[in-house]
Amino acid sequence: MEPQQLDQNEQNPSEYRVLELFSGIGGMHYAIRRAGKPFRVVAAMEINPVANTIYNHNFGPGAATNSNILSLTPERIDQLGANVILMSPPCQPFTRNGHFKDVEDRRADPFVHLCDLLDKIPQVRFVLLENVKGFERSQACEQYKVRLTAAGFFFREFILSPHNYGVPNTRHRYYCVAKRTPFEGPTQEIIVKPHNKHVKSLKSIGEIVEPDDGDHLNRYLLKPDLLRKRLAIMDVCTPDSRNSMCFTKAYTHYAEGTGSVYSPLAREDFDRIYAQIGLAEDAEEQDRLRASLKVRYFTPKEVARLMSFPEGFGFPKGTTDKQCYRVLGNSINVLVVSSLFDEME
Repeated sequence: MEPQQLDQNEQNPSEYRVLELFSGIGGMHYAIRRAGKPFRVVAAMEINPVANTIYNHNFGPGAATNSNILSLTPERIDQLGANVILMSPPCQPFTRNGHFKDVEDRRADPFVHLCDLLDKIPQVRFVLLENVKGFERSQACEQYKVRLTAAGFFFREFILSPHNYGVPNTRHRYYCVAKRTPFEGPTQEIIVKPHNKHVKSLKSIGEIVEPDDGDHLNRYLLKPDLLRKRLAIMDVCTPDSRNSMCFTKAYTHYAEGTGSVYSPLAREDFDRIYAQIGLAEDAEEQDRLRASLKVRYFTPKEVARLMSFPEGFGFPKGTTDKQCYRVLGNSINVLVVSSLFDEME
């Protein structure tokens, strides 16, 4: 089935009328489309203007609005006719870089506000939340689950990575699926493996990289100085690699822990040349050997593929690589989230 968003004038009592919060570049929108559900996004709300521009580039002018979620009311949700809420709140309050401030972090205020609305929106029958791994140990998560239960929702928790689905990328994220009807089977334990029907053969990195058919990839090559200082600590993928690190919004800004880099050489050739670097007698020869490895950053298009965005997804003209990496690092994996819509039934 090729899912389509319903026209605004169509009436379908079984459709999912989606309120997409912290909508970013539209990962949740693509996920429900991929799941094949009859749906209509009644509103997409995001405060990041770059993300909104990208969302509107892909879904049409005005599809996402620059809106402060703190201003959202039960009356507004009812006005929109929303019966599904999809959200990926800011993860910084629950990370090391955000100093684990949890609900004390002002960036958590919109999420706390949404918790306060849960018992006032009886028309909403399904809520899907995504956040960073570690959120499950936070005060915010505990508060959320208490409010869900008080509002009459049942919920199921997951920690999943696209690598489990056949995507050569590790990106563990926390998911909470809530609905008005009980789930089949136990729901107390956090689920860490996808249903077998969603598991595919693991792809190689070579299957997702752009063809090197010209000079357009040269600008992603690592500079000699960076190769000298940081190559030894980088996670270098080759075409036969079956995994890559989680890409963050700081990709290309920091060398360590923000994502993998890529060499088009076969692994055995890469390892052979890399071993020669330590044996080279002068710095000039070492630099020549490093350069011959052709190590580069993954392009925004390639990162989007690893995040399971469809081929038709793109960035408007004028979007810088830095902006692309930042919004992708803050986004979701479309394939993983699409599998969770099975829980709607």
